[in-house]
Amino acid sequence: MAEPEEVIEPEAVRSAVPALNKRRFSHDRHDLGRDELDSLMKSSEGRSFTVIHRLSEIKDAGVPYLMPDTPITCKVDNTEKYTTRSKVHVGTLYTLRLTHGHFHWVVKRKYKHFQELHRDLYKHKMMIHYFPLKRFAKDREQLRTMSEEMPSLQGTSRTRRTSSKMKYLEEYLNDLLDNAFCRNDHSMLEFLSVGPLSFVTDLGPKGLEGPIMKRSGGHRILGLNCIGHHQVCYRWSHRWLVVKDSFLLYMSRDNSEIDFVLLFDPKFDIKVGNSHTGTEYGVSIESYTRNLIIKCSSYRQSHWWSHEIRRLAEDCDFLKEHRFGGFAPPREDTLTKWYVNGRDYFADLADALEKAKEEIFITDWWLSPEIFLKRPATSNHWRLDHILKRKAEQGVKVCVLLYKEVEMALGINSDYSKRTLMNMHPNIKVMRHPDHVSSAVVLWAHHEKMVAIDQTVAFVGGIDLAFGRWDDREYRLADLGQTQNGEMGEQPSKDVTDNGVADDLNADNQTETDLTGNTKLWLGKDYSNFIKKDWTLLDRPFEDNIDRTQVPRMPWRDLSAAMHGKAARDVARHFIQRWDFTKTFKTKYKDNFYPYLLPKSHTTADSLPYTVPGSQRAKVQVLRSADSWSAGSCENSILQAYIHTIETSEHFIYIENQFFISCAEDKVIQNGIGDAIVDRILRAHREQKKYRVFVVIPLLPGFEGDITTGGGNAIQAIMHFTYRTMCRGEHSILARLREVKDQWTEYITFCGLRTHSWLSGFNVTELIYVHSKALIADDRRYIIGSANINDRSMLGSRDSELAVFVEDQERVPSIMGGQEYEAGPLALALRKECFRVLVGATSDPSINIDDPISDDFFFVTWNETARQNTAIYEKVFKCLPCNSVHNMNLLRNYCCQEPLCDADPARAAEELKAIRGLLVHFPLKFLCEENLLPSLNCKEGMAPTDLWT
Repeated sequence: MAEPEEVIEPEAVRSAVPALNKRRFSHDRHDLGRDELDSLMKSSEGRSFTVIHRLSEIKDAGVPYLMPDTPITCKVDNTEKYTTRSKVHVGTLYTLRLTHGHFHWVVKRKYKHFQELHRDLYKHKMMIHYFPLKRFAKDREQLRTMSEEMPSLQGTSRTRRTSSKMKYLEEYLNDLLDNAFCRNDHSMLEFLSVGPLSFVTDLGPKGLEGPIMKRSGGHRILGLNCIGHHQVCYRWSHRWLVVKDSFLLYMSRDNSEIDFVLLFDPKFDIKVGNSHTGTEYGVSIESYTRNLIIKCSSYRQSHWWSHEIRRLAEDCDFLKEHRFGGFAPPREDTLTKWYVNGRDYFADLADALEKAKEEIFITDWWLSPEIFLKRPATSNHWRLDHILKRKAEQGVKVCVLLYKEVEMALGINSDYSKRTLMNMHPNIKVMRHPDHVSSAVVLWAHHEKMVAIDQTVAFVGGIDLAFGRWDDREYRLADLGQTQNGEMGEQPSKDVTDNGVADDLNADNQTETDLTGNTKLWLGKDYSNFIKKDWTLLDRPFEDNIDRTQVPRMPWRDLSAAMHGKAARDVARHFIQRWDFTKTFKTKYKDNFYPYLLPKSHTTADSLPYTVPGSQRAKVQVLRSADSWSAGSCENSILQAYIHTIETSEHFIYIENQFFISCAEDKVIQNGIGDAIVDRILRAHREQKKYRVFVVIPLLPGFEGDITTGGGNAIQAIMHFTYRTMCRGEHSILARLREVKDQWTEYITFCGLRTHSWLSGFNVTELIYVHSKALIADDRRYIIGSANINDRSMLGSRDSELAVFVEDQERVPSIMGGQEYEAGPLALALRKECFRVLVGATSDPSINIDDPISDDFFFVTWNETARQNTAIYEKVFKCLPCNSVHNMNLLRNYCCQEPLCDADPARAAEELKAIRGLLVHFPLKFLCEENLLPSLNCKEGMAPTDLWT
């Protein structure tokens, strides 16, 4: 591979923001190095997958499509009779079965095709003979053994010696294939239907290939149907068609660049004939996103191609909808692992990224290039942008899809993230989507968070690669560096300035940092409390956003999951679908700098060059929310999986989510998760069976606002719909549980999380921001993903989302309701990890969390802990929100009271010693006498209701 200085264009001023205004690299081509060429020439088990990203370079370098030193053999084993157009002459069609290494395929050829092949080869032989250049000496030597006799089936001595014409043609072709020049000649490759992607092992079987004419247009995408689609306004182009086991593509015959990829999906269909295609010998290939028309050379060829495409696609998993209406089926025996909090997730992700050899796919709602994946950072080695640059320099293709925000509404500055990454190396490609005006999508977002590495291991969950997400079970409120006694963040260290930022990290626009001796966990913008102050000036990543000596950070609780094999390929396929969809949709991405991506075949998915440590086997299904605007297809399998899991749960469900907006009993809310909870509780009540629902959500929505004055319009809007779901109005869960009266507390509990610490000599408290999107049921199955419990995430037609449904296949002994119980090892361990931290069992091993539905656990360990913690926090800090504040007048009076932490710090510290774990009750009566919907005379009130739900 070429050295980095040979492929990177001269660098502009690195740290200055104005240098990001335009794309630094115009192409990512480089000449193949000696090692790369040697690798390609020596491959005998199939080409490396990296070939797909080097097609034009391979063509220019003259790398043969057939694998060197690997024989190719032909067997002619069948004939078919056909009638010519004149319907007088009856011809013969020969079936050729070809083998090259472990690849097998079939082509059908007429006798005239053998003659045309011979003429072309003879012509090339003569050209080389009459150009006695030294570089053709080897070719001339090889061609001396080539017979000049035209293959004939009419009475030659050879045909009289052989028993069949098939045998004669077979021997003739095999003789040619033994000749190194003949077998690599362009005319021979076309005769054999061989192209640059024929023998890429990870693309699966060789499939069907050949030259076709394709018609422009046919896209089912807004904005692409006006030109090239109408029957009058179209053009025909020569292309090379490639059909694999889960997709097809066509490519340019001049430079071998891939021009379009069509993934097989439930709308996939093949139609033949003039009535369906508007052209003689036409074949229509339909999918969610396009109706592709190709033209063949004859009636027989059109039917042969349609038959072979159907045959190749018939075993494809993606031709039908699966459980929950999902695009992918459940994958048995999949290695998977769950994560609670960002520390272990980021660390495993960093190690997996280092193992990347071919591709890295990333999609996020927000991405901060400067985050550190392992902490505390004492160098830049584990900084995300440095990792990606390092892999790009090694030849790995890094493809990143970012949500293009409405800049007036969100300050995540995706343009800065895009330019920062793309200006590092030409192998890093970043797309943003959607274009809000041209796509008519303003309210909805790409909300999924996913990383896939070599289409072999993937990470899915709620954790963006962004500031503020890294955390562990300590949920620290302060980070001023390490003190002499080894504690983190209680007192400022000597190298900290007045605002808590080390001097060497405080330069304007500085993106490179000296981290020698650093002990901080959250540097610059990573130290955050976004309810106190939202992120600003993200192009200055190492300047603090808040005063860390005075303002506690807001801890971040989140879940994610890793998976391997076929499930990882499903995740990668979803990314590829979105990437190719965006490339087709947005004009600025149509150039070859942004490549079409290809999904690997599931036939090679069990080969795992790298596995995440600690993974266990389970059944895994990839779920998503997708729509025609976001991915070109429609799906809400996450919602269906949530409802199904709740309805079929036998003992309990545990919900941990950033939002809780549901109950579809009016025109405002449509998702039925809350309804399923109500129905399941009522069924348990009527059957007099024990059943528990645990709901953990953030105490306040994640918007900047001062809760002492009501929180602001955005916070109040989310609070309104959250309370409407839980306890206010006729459609709420508690209102619909009127049948159980006051006994609802035996079935469901609503909680939030809070913690406390010391900061600069003062007691401080802050809520823990629950950003998780998880559901655990019966200690046997769980869902982890990016989807919130609201219509935006669940309906499919709004935000795009990704999740995994994991079902344990093994069983371990446990206890449920006082009885012996067979639990799943992964789900049980996940539930215990959540409960252990929340109720304080990490510091008090005597707390028993084994039986989640027992009265002792539910009423004493869980609810009494939450009640006691809530009372202590209110007494010590007068914290908000709280149940005693019902209206704005009471809120003002409440905020005027001096909290105990100020009046008597020593007594406050003593009271806080009784805090156990993190649980507090969610304040169901907070501002219950106020209408929290924003008024119509403010921008939040004028926004559509769908924005908040």
